[in-house]
Amino acid sequence: MKYIDEFNDPELARRLLDEIGATVTRPWALMEVCGGQTHSIIRHGIDQLLPEKVELIHGPGCPVCVTPLEVIDKALDIAARPEVIFCSFGDMLRVPGTDRDLFRVKGEGGDVRVVYSPLDALGLARKNPDRQVVFFAIGFETTAPANAMAVHQARRLGLDNFSLLVSHVRVPPAIEAIMTAPQCRVQGFLAAGHVCSVMGTAEYPGLADKHRVPIVVTGFEPLDILEGIRRAVHQLERGEHRVENAYQRAVREEGNPAALRMLEDVFEVADRNWRGIGRIPASGWRLSDAYRAYDAEHRFDVTGIRTEEPAVCRAGEVLQGLIKPTECEAFGKACTPRTPLGATMVSSEGACAAYYLYRRMNTPASQEPQVRQVSEIPQVSHEEMNPVG
Repeated sequence: MKYIDEFNDPELARRLLDEIGATVTRPWALMEVCGGQTHSIIRHGIDQLLPEKVELIHGPGCPVCVTPLEVIDKALDIAARPEVIFCSFGDMLRVPGTDRDLFRVKGEGGDVRVVYSPLDALGLARKNPDRQVVFFAIGFETTAPANAMAVHQARRLGLDNFSLLVSHVRVPPAIEAIMTAPQCRVQGFLAAGHVCSVMGTAEYPGLADKHRVPIVVTGFEPLDILEGIRRAVHQLERGEHRVENAYQRAVREEGNPAALRMLEDVFEVADRNWRGIGRIPASGWRLSDAYRAYDAEHRFDVTGIRTEEPAVCRAGEVLQGLIKPTECEAFGKACTPRTPLGATMVSSEGACAAYYLYRRMNTPASQEPQVRQVSEIPQVSHEEMNPVG
């Protein structure tokens, strides 16, 4: 843990904050892409410690949050079938569908199980040849290689009772969609280090050049994030727009070649719907033709489901960085972790959950936030937050 603790050092945090303050001369708006970064920012009060001219906008980097409602309803339909063992990571069980969630399905008799790896679900398929085992494969590029490996192994072992319900999404097309939105205020990005550890950074220079925005790859500890902000602000003040890797202990430009080969074999790029945002071209993956037999949507014929989001929930605006969670009228009232209206209040990486958990309950524009001192930054690591990448 010593190596992690070094990235929580309050004295080094103060130096970085001082340098950011000495550099910034005009207002800048930066978006952190990853929900794990959002939680770290809110938990450590980083947004409140920054100079007033530097605003952090929370991006759509929570995989649970952007899983569309129709996919949740497909999961509920499949999980309720008596022949199915439905496997998922725990944070998906309370994500609301149209009229229930996976916990409700489990309570009504569905065989819904929490697993810690897609290989756990594969093991269940081997032990239960008379049952159909479905794994809910969601996430960004971070979790995709493990899910690809699971279905690759299923084909190698000849298991015809294993399938994936796939809802994988990709970060670069989301950045493109954000930057081309008419209401966009983002002037720079903190890119997710765990995504780049898999994919590398090759897709980012074109985005930085096209939209003239700096993109800094960062980690998740307080000093990681502050260093990413420092680099982005330096670029903005100089009129630069480059890709920088501030997470070199985990990220290489070429990414993880073995993982990339597995992804190329098992998945193919496809258009995807994002909850609260809409359809983004080439922003996701689906199983390739060679693995289409393991696609749960087609195996269980749930391809025609249509849904409508509840009007009171403004999670889509939160995910696009258009509002902060406290600007939603339902936040902390009708919508709480016990009674969530949207996935941003359920997920361990959701912005609404972060604001509720760390008591950011009321921040009207006329009220100055209560700013903590750097010495009060809790010594908490990203790994303790149990994210789904």
